Amino acid sequence: MLVLFETAAGYAIFKVLDEQKLQQVDSLWKEFETPEKANKVVKLKHFEKFQDTTEALAAATAMVEGKLGKSLKKVLKKVVAKEAHEQLAITDVKLGGVIKEKLNLSCVHSPAVAELMRGIRNQMEGLITGLPAREISAMSLGLAHSLSRYKLKFSPDKVDTMIVQAISLLDDLDKELNNYIMRCREWYGWHFPELGKIITDNLAYCKSVRKIGDRTNVASMELSDILPEEIEAEVKLAAEISMGTEVSEEDIANIMHLCDQVIEITEYRSQLYDYLKNRMMAIAPNLTVMVGELVGARLISHAGSLLNLAKHPASTVQILGAEKALFRALKTRRDTPKYGLIYHASLVGQTTAKNKGKISRMLAAKSALAIRYDALGEDTNAEMGVENRAKLEARLRYLEEKGIRRIMFFHPRCLDLTSRQHF
Repeated sequence: MLVLFETAAGYAIFKVLDEQKLQQVDSLWKEFETPEKANKVVKLKHFEKFQDTTEALAAATAMVEGKLGKSLKKVLKKVVAKEAHEQLAITDVKLGGVIKEKLNLSCVHSPAVAELMRGIRNQMEGLITGLPAREISAMSLGLAHSLSRYKLKFSPDKVDTMIVQAISLLDDLDKELNNYIMRCREWYGWHFPELGKIITDNLAYCKSVRKIGDRTNVASMELSDILPEEIEAEVKLAAEISMGTEVSEEDIANIMHLCDQVIEITEYRSQLYDYLKNRMMAIAPNLTVMVGELVGARLISHAGSLLNLAKHPASTVQILGAEKALFRALKTRRDTPKYGLIYHASLVGQTTAKNKGKISRMLAAKSALAIRYDALGEDTNAEMGVENRAKLEARLRYLEEKGIRRIMFFHPRCLDLTSRQHF
């Protein structure tokens, strides 16, 4: 039997000298108490040293992902393939399947192999000659740092800091847009006050102002690319009888520049929202399915990170964002709030006021499970979130139908009693 042993310095292939000792798993550790005993069990057949940190990082990354790297494939072809009848002991079952598929080598993994690997690791300095302990330690430390940097660099989808920054920027943009639009409507309203009542959409209003300029231009202006036909006709009619004051060209130029700012910020906000939606589906897909990307991002931002949010119980997730109301209620001994940020989720919003508390409690419980699955699980699908949301929607329909049935059941009797009192 041959043994594939991975180190930070390179790949080592050992030959098992006495396979009978592998059958005694519980006492196998005694055979590796000293380097002399270890050399009687296994013998180094070949050692392939890594040329630099880049090669070591590539090999370690492939090993973590269960793939067959170039350097490992080269070693196996050069050494192990010559003795294809021998079994190859490995630590990773997934890697063994890949080796068997691509190189047609018989791989084995068992508790005895795991104990053998542990023994080789303990006596690695004595079994691998020409590799000082200080050099192995330095290589291990360097590879650990490189692997950490690689994971951080090439797995940005798991960095939830971007979500915290994106949702904060989105809220800031909404505030600025509201101020700009209010100022634009008030400013241009001195010249054409009727336009603000006709066009209610803010973006369409700014685009119309940007295209119209002075209201005297409306009669010869084509606005069909911005407004529907009926609203366009209404705007043209209002421009003829408008009671607004006259303004200079310089005033119109400044108003149009403000409209440009509003249009540009609105387009950037739309782009930022798409970015946030994609990032939320990558980092927390189940939470996004349960409460939506905006509410989920605000929950992560409020907790500081997805991992911190996963540490909160469902009762805390339910009232997260309503801390002031909670402590005020505790201080004055009144009813505590039933919901915080989770109130803005679509499931809570579409239910009646009577059932909002129940739905928010159930939604918080399922969301807490989804958060932990997203933060600590290895899968990145949203199957659990879809399944739990379907259960909550079914429960919501049951509560709503139950209330309707109760009204239908009691209402005729109440009418009957009322009619009897009249007679």
